[in-house]
Amino acid sequence: MLSSKYKPYHVPLFLGKYAWLTMRRRPVLVHFEVTMRCNARCGFCDYWKTPADEKNNELKSFADAARFFNPMVVTFTGGEPLLRRDLEDVVSSVRDAISLKYVTVITHGGMLNKERATSLWKAGIDQFSISLDYLDGRHDVARGIPGLTAKIMATVSDMRAAGIHGIRFNSVIKNDNLDQLLPLVHRAAELGAGVNFSVYTDFKNGNERYLLQNGYADDVERVIRELLAYKRKRRGIITNSDYYLEQIPRFLRGEMKEPCQSGLRTIHVNPTGHVKRCPDFPTDFHWTEFKQYEKIDCDRCFYACRGEAQAPLRLSRVRDVLA
Repeated sequence: MLSSKYKPYHVPLFLGKYAWLTMRRRPVLVHFEVTMRCNARCGFCDYWKTPADEKNNELKSFADAARFFNPMVVTFTGGEPLLRRDLEDVVSSVRDAISLKYVTVITHGGMLNKERATSLWKAGIDQFSISLDYLDGRHDVARGIPGLTAKIMATVSDMRAAGIHGIRFNSVIKNDNLDQLLPLVHRAAELGAGVNFSVYTDFKNGNERYLLQNGYADDVERVIRELLAYKRKRRGIITNSDYYLEQIPRFLRGEMKEPCQSGLRTIHVNPTGHVKRCPDFPTDFHWTEFKQYEKIDCDRCFYACRGEAQAPLRLSRVRDVLA
């Protein structure tokens, strides 16, 4: 889903850069973890336990790393990236370091408002990915931020009114929100936003409470059929590829044997500039000492970043982008 900053003629340019990076075995997507600090209290993540003084170790600029990798897609993530008061400077320096790119930021939305969104939009953010797993009070409880869901809805409306179009919800598919997935899509459509789904994993801190692997595959497959039916009628709201959604039941049933391409198509650079193949793996080296990764036989997760890296470049994916 391109933001309003891009036009259809940009699509072949992006496809060309994708092919160039793939031929050179360079990452297409680089996640810059600009901080590991977070002010949410998610039960499936321990980033909120990061000491406040860790901000003293965070790089002031990721521009050199961005210039070195020259990816097609950049994501600013954390932790909660909006905790960085200098995030606009970090974003603009990376924007200026790369020739052709699509820039996103992932946030829980609790610190986002129209003014901050506008300044980040001007700094170079093309897409705001706001975490949202439920449309009711369960999301507030899950994130440990009272009133968060209502704030997100109000902020998205304000952003759209301000002319910011690159907005989508990042929704994690869990065993207790299967009834929320299609309603989330409908709400996103009403707001002029999109939705990107990813499968829950206990890889971060061992919390098995929300796992889908134990008896939920059939229920998930039914919901996936509904999502695909919606997606094929109305492209551009659900931003996952058809392939990723189709493969989720296979993963849950333990049928997926394809090696993971994390480290090849996607990498993570942590706040000190050290590289890891996956958000839940330890770091391997500083970006200045980067060595190309190989495929890995790991099935601990089926995050969207893993599944989309495996996805073939179908015509349906081009239609998604154009939509």
